[in-house]
Amino acid sequence: MSVNSEYQPLPLIMVAPNGARKTKADHPALPMSIAETVEAAQACLKEGAGCLHAHVRDEAGAHVLDAHLYKELLTELEARAPGIDVQITTEAVGRYSPQDQQALVRGVHPRAVSIAIREMVPDEVPEDARTFYAWAHSEKIAVQHILYDAQDLQRFFELVEAGVIPGKQHQLLFVLGRYATNQESGPEDLDPFLTALTKGRGDLALDWAVCAFGHRETECLVAAIGEGGKARIGFENGLWNRDGSLAKDNADRVRDLVAALKERGLFN
Repeated sequence: MSVNSEYQPLPLIMVAPNGARKTKADHPALPMSIAETVEAAQACLKEGAGCLHAHVRDEAGAHVLDAHLYKELLTELEARAPGIDVQITTEAVGRYSPQDQQALVRGVHPRAVSIAIREMVPDEVPEDARTFYAWAHSEKIAVQHILYDAQDLQRFFELVEAGVIPGKQHQLLFVLGRYATNQESGPEDLDPFLTALTKGRGDLALDWAVCAFGHRETECLVAAIGEGGKARIGFENGLWNRDGSLAKDNADRVRDLVAALKERGLFN
C-alpha cells in the first residue's frame, strides 16, 4: 500500500481482531498474544479478508505502542500469513502523545498505519506533525486517517489544503459511533460522512472504509460497500453476526459479512 505514485487501494475487507480495549472477558476467542493474532489473521484471510488492522498487547494484556512487539508480529505474519496486508495502529487510548505515535511509526517503518486526525493534530498544527506526514508520504507509508465524525472529515480536508497532509490520494476510515459500552451503530450514521465527502473531496482520490459497533455491524458495512466504500470488521468493534448470534471468532464475522455481500451481488 502506498499514498503516492505507487498507491494501491485498500482491500475490500480489513479485519480488526482485538483493538485496544476488549479482552477475553468480552469474548474468549479475542486474540491477545502475537501467536493468537497470527492465527486469527490466517483464519480471516481464508474467509475473504485482505488486510489485518493490528494491535499488540503487553504481558499484562494492555494495548501498547511497542515497536519491538510490532516488528515481531510483522515477522510472524510474513512467515505464516503471507497473503494478508498489515496495517499497524497508533491509537493513543489516552495514554500516548503524538510524539509517541510518530516514534512508533518511525521505529517500525510499516507499509501501512492508521492515525486519528484528532489525536495527531488535536488543535493547532505543530511543526513536528507537518514533518511527520511529509516523511510518511516520502517513505511510501500508507496512512489511513481515522475520522470520528463529519467535523473530523472537514478538518482532514483543511489539513490537506494547507499542505500539512501531502498528496492527492488518501485512505480514510469513518467510525460510526464511539468506543463506549453498549454502543450500537446504524447505517444512517454514515450519512453525515457521505454529505461531507461530497462537499469537500474536490480533486482528491479518496479510498474510504467504515467500521461500526454492535449488533448491526454487518448491516452498516454492507451499506458502506454499497455506497462505494470498504469495510473494517472484527471483534475490536462488534461481536455479533447479523442474525443476532454471538460470533464464534473473527473469521466467523468475516464469513458473515461475505455472505451478506454475496446476497447483494457486492462480493465476487
